Amino acid sequence: MDEFMRQGALSGLRVLDLSRVLAGPWASQLLADLGADVVKVERPRAGDDTRAWGPPWLSDAEGKPTSESAYYLSANRNKRSVTIDMAQAEGQALIRQLASQADIVLENFKVGGLARYGLDYASLCAINPRLIYCSITGFGQTGPYAARAGYDFLIQGMGGLMSLTGRPDGSPGEGPVKVGVALTDIMTGLYSTVAVLAAVAHRERSGRGQHIDLALLDVQIAALANQAANYLIGGEVPRRMGNAHPNIVPYQDFPTADGYMIIAVGNDSQFANLCEALDRPQWARDARFRTNPQRVKHRDELVEALRGVTLTRTTAQWVSMLEARGVPCGPINRMDQVFADPQVQARTMRLEMSHPVAGKVPLVANPIRMSETPVQYRHAPPTLGEHTEAVLGEWLALDAPQVAALRGRGVV
Repeated sequence: MDEFMRQGALSGLRVLDLSRVLAGPWASQLLADLGADVVKVERPRAGDDTRAWGPPWLSDAEGKPTSESAYYLSANRNKRSVTIDMAQAEGQALIRQLASQADIVLENFKVGGLARYGLDYASLCAINPRLIYCSITGFGQTGPYAARAGYDFLIQGMGGLMSLTGRPDGSPGEGPVKVGVALTDIMTGLYSTVAVLAAVAHRERSGRGQHIDLALLDVQIAALANQAANYLIGGEVPRRMGNAHPNIVPYQDFPTADGYMIIAVGNDSQFANLCEALDRPQWARDARFRTNPQRVKHRDELVEALRGVTLTRTTAQWVSMLEARGVPCGPINRMDQVFADPQVQARTMRLEMSHPVAGKVPLVANPIRMSETPVQYRHAPPTLGEHTEAVLGEWLALDAPQVAALRGRGVV
């Protein structure tokens, strides 16, 4: 247990994680990285759905694939895995006992799905009034869609994100496109973490826990940010613009002699520097382009002119020249180039952790840097049921014969 008791920002908080796939596990992984003791409850023999979402699979010391999927490994660091059969009355009672010792419960069952097991907020709050209970669903606990299942891809469409993502109508490859990662799930996990920590702060003052209702659809709409504000204030429905920005020009990809690069001009001074670097200083004095509102108005003319120049040099040459003049720019990296980038390496965004099956597992680091309570990498994503006996002993004071009896009855 020593490795789980090192002091982190959230040391001392106990989290019972009943969630699976990504949104809930992303929240619990962040809480675990910050020091909370997170116990992940999984189905015996099957576990989290994402354990089967491969290939790729983690390889063992001999290079043979294991049953640990890369997807599962991405969201379950620093947790402990306990297997409990929730369908059995004894399993439900065991989870209730764990909840009585927990500070936080995370779950992403359908609305009402846990009530039949006596594991809903009302049931658990009755035995632990200090409990913070976070429910993550596709559409929330209320409203006409509450009973529906919600998935990231579906929500990216329903929540407006895909109406903004993709090539413009009338251009080659036109049509809506989802983001390349399950971004709505990730954002919901982050919002869940913020809400949980706010509830912890409130409990410190009041002594009371509370129920948190997080919906993927709500999160996706909230995260539309300036695009939603553009519509609500301007009254015009935003359209797909490829890699262009609705409010800033030039702020998109441009072709080069050997590929593409990004130019992200955020103000008129940077635009003037861009024009100098391109050997087109007259553009910064042109009334059509001198200020950003005018550049937005004359977007097509300016972008066409810029493309004619950017094609004359390679990406690396342009990046070097533009950076020297303070113009925000960069390449469009493949994944291998991302992890080979010297800045990424300097920030140690790739890490390796010891793993009981593979020996070592490569993972993406947590981006949070804290001076007093830094993120700690205490435990690799657990194998299925790896910590059942340890957790039941520490949280519930069950001894080895008692756990063995539960195993014999198929409860754990």
